[in-house]
Amino acid sequence: MSEDRPIAAQLRPAQAEILGYRSGNMGISAVPGSGKTWTLSLLAAQIVASGELADDQEVLVVTLVNSAVENFNQRVSSFIEIQGLLPYMGYRVRTLHGLAHDIVRQRPSLVGLDDRFQIVDEREAEGIRLEAARAWLRSHPDDLEGYLDPEMEEGKRSWVGREKLPELVGEIALSLVRYAKDRRLTPERLRQRLDDLPVPLPLAEMGWQIYEDYQQALAYRGAVDFDDLIRLAIQALEADLGYLERLRYQWPYILEDEAQDSSRLQEEILQRLAGPDGNWVRVGDPNQAIYETFTTANPRYLRDFLVRSDVAPRILPNSGRSTGSIIDLANYLVDWTMKEHPQATARDALQAPPWIEATPPGDPQPNPADDPEQIHLVERKYTPQLEIEAVVASLEHWLTEHPDWTVAVLVPRNERGFELVDALRRKDLPYEDSLLRSSSSTRFSAGVLGNLLRFLADPGSARRLSEVYKVWRGDERQEERGQAEVAQIADLLRRVERVEDYLWPGAERDWLADLDLAAADPQVLASLEEFRRLARRWQNAALLPIDQMLLSLAQDLLTQPSDLALAHKLAVLLRQAHQIHPDWRLPELSEELAVIARNERRFLGFSSDDLGFEPEQHKGKVVVSTMHRAKGLEWDRVYLMSVNNYDFPSANQEDTYISERWFIRDSLNLQAEALAQLQAALEVNEYSWYEEGQATLNARLDYTRERLRLLYVGITRARRELVVTWNTGRDGRRQPAVPLVALQNFWEERQSDR
Repeated sequence: MSEDRPIAAQLRPAQAEILGYRSGNMGISAVPGSGKTWTLSLLAAQIVASGELADDQEVLVVTLVNSAVENFNQRVSSFIEIQGLLPYMGYRVRTLHGLAHDIVRQRPSLVGLDDRFQIVDEREAEGIRLEAARAWLRSHPDDLEGYLDPEMEEGKRSWVGREKLPELVGEIALSLVRYAKDRRLTPERLRQRLDDLPVPLPLAEMGWQIYEDYQQALAYRGAVDFDDLIRLAIQALEADLGYLERLRYQWPYILEDEAQDSSRLQEEILQRLAGPDGNWVRVGDPNQAIYETFTTANPRYLRDFLVRSDVAPRILPNSGRSTGSIIDLANYLVDWTMKEHPQATARDALQAPPWIEATPPGDPQPNPADDPEQIHLVERKYTPQLEIEAVVASLEHWLTEHPDWTVAVLVPRNERGFELVDALRRKDLPYEDSLLRSSSSTRFSAGVLGNLLRFLADPGSARRLSEVYKVWRGDERQEERGQAEVAQIADLLRRVERVEDYLWPGAERDWLADLDLAAADPQVLASLEEFRRLARRWQNAALLPIDQMLLSLAQDLLTQPSDLALAHKLAVLLRQAHQIHPDWRLPELSEELAVIARNERRFLGFSSDDLGFEPEQHKGKVVVSTMHRAKGLEWDRVYLMSVNNYDFPSANQEDTYISERWFIRDSLNLQAEALAQLQAALEVNEYSWYEEGQATLNARLDYTRERLRLLYVGITRARRELVVTWNTGRDGRRQPAVPLVALQNFWEERQSDR
């Protein structure tokens, strides 16, 4: 929505009703493109401006990903400024993990942690789990033999054991560890449960062993993972009721975004903070819950909240994002799912009301002009390669006619996206694939800049000067030839007695001249001279405001465009920190960056998953993304690829599933079976005992539900034009997805009636 007009003039009736909130619990169902972030931000600003808060109180805004943290910060701040108040005051925006970190970090002793505890990121945690999985396989080489396909050839069986089982066991371990932590089960308590079983459950036994090894590895590092943070935050609140009451006083209002992706523990921590008489607003769309499979998230937590007797239900039904035809298509998918899906047990995947409604007359964000001819539900039978060629040919023609429009191709998985990117590259078509890639670049960037800030805060430290030199020569340290020289010079700098004699030499004190390197090692001399020139420039930059200083330093230390973009975001972060803490100087600000580099807060952009992405900055380029990563974004034209019965199954007999590995007997989903065994261990009674195969069938239904929601998300990314294609798969046996056939029939009948 435009923010140039007075805010009251921009409110839709449904939004105005939500802004009438004063206290208590409120649950909001929001359709795609309904402006829920805008509305929630405005509500936060309204509470801050109302005078209800004491000076030491805040509105707590909790959201799903770090990119949304920045978005909320900017919006709430701008709304507060409009009302003549100081920005960035009176509210706090956190991801759930960031909030849990704040709670645990203030009182780590309550949960048995040292003050200096560390947090491992997802990549490091994955590495620890995989090593634990490999160790288990080495010590139990035959324990999974009974789950392998008995018809498999011996040579293939050995290859599977080497190449496939470690990855599968690692995935099983991830699910089991997450589930155990969501149930607040330590390895010791889980062991007790397993010992009480009448018969052993082999997959649960495997999970326990890996869980125990994983937790021991974390303890050895003095670290916790992100799942531990949530569990430990609740433990801290339980351990000290006085601490809980202080936090309830500090955050008298809690506003939660993306609540459809909440887990049991996430909901519990916010429920505890809100208290029995608190003020808790939850916003979400259960139809966009696409992170459920093998995670602890579940949209039923929001659905149950919305029908509670103590909750005021509200809806945001109006969306100005899409044309009427695209809205009708999305609504039909919901209607067909609820009434006609061939699997009756999957009909709860999508629910209405609310339906998506167009914006009312006079709305500042009117729907795009409708053009039914720009809906293409392609029935043609493509091979995977021909589907890519057809999409690329279509894009080649479309881009020449729409240079100022946005376009995206959304794929079910990264691998398919990389194949498309290769085809676009061969045709020399402009593309943007950052939504496919993954890295820990923010942690790297924060660490680099944090090292430099620490030196500037302590300019007489030879040790910090040496560290900055190594950071500056970072790329060369990856090459064998450069390693020795970097180490040599770093050692020289570490032994400088007076740093100023090197950086700012006088007539009588010149450390570099005294080394007499001109003849002995001119290359080392040249490097030290260049580094001195840069270090002087950095010290001069220390006089600038913190955000300008950080950007100046980044130009010399970061080379990748993505890292420079992250530096801009980090500069905003430090500027906000300085506004909140005007007494902070370089030592405190450098520590704030160090916190991010150590991954102690899932702040803005810790990984590429968390980076903000603006489609409008990529006009005339083809954005390639998975459908999951596209959530929350929108483009003028959207292609949905690979909508077949493998990527979007319907729990039919002929469908196959990615989690059912070809080398496992009886098409068992071993991940689902392992979780079912763990659940049986926790709920031992005659009605809940484990029965092999049932968990696999249940997982098929859960996956079918999630893929229906994913298709709904994909459709609602499109503003004006939509193209949907399918392919026959590598074996040539795939069929169009059942919901795609239903949409094609609906659209054909609709067009024939016109």
